[in-house]
Amino acid sequence: MRAVVQRVSRASVDVDGACVGRIAGGWLVLLGVGREDGPEDAARLADKILNLRAFEDEQGKMNRSVVDVRGGLLVVSQFTIMADCRSGRRPGFTDAADPETAEALYLHFKELLGTSGLEVAAGVFRATMQVELVNDGPVTFLLDSRRLF
Repeated sequence: MRAVVQRVSRASVDVDGACVGRIAGGWLVLLGVGREDGPEDAARLADKILNLRAFEDEQGKMNRSVVDVRGGLLVVSQFTIMADCRSGRRPGFTDAADPETAEALYLHFKELLGTSGLEVAAGVFRATMQVELVNDGPVTFLLDSRRLF
């Protein structure tokens, strides 16, 4: 699994002009699921995102996790994160999981985040979405479940 994780002061996602998910502050997680991914990838990535110390403490240092600051999590499925753009001019998506597998792991990932007790909002799987955010910092990380440990 791959994720683009952005620290936000607010973020929302709309489908067909209606807001389906919104957080006041925390992490916006754009999530891609690969063909080789399984529940263990979801667990590794969820743990990393929940415990990544990238929120400021009283001294302005990145020393607190989203759990520490009681932030929200907005999870948006985005298969294009799995694109291979190394050759040619058109991205290839052969590394992306099939939709059924991807949706199951996306839902599992959201459930794992939910065990934290934090607010977890989400987009709609396979929908065309409009994501709006204010990146706080800006702070953005690229995470890959296969490269975390």
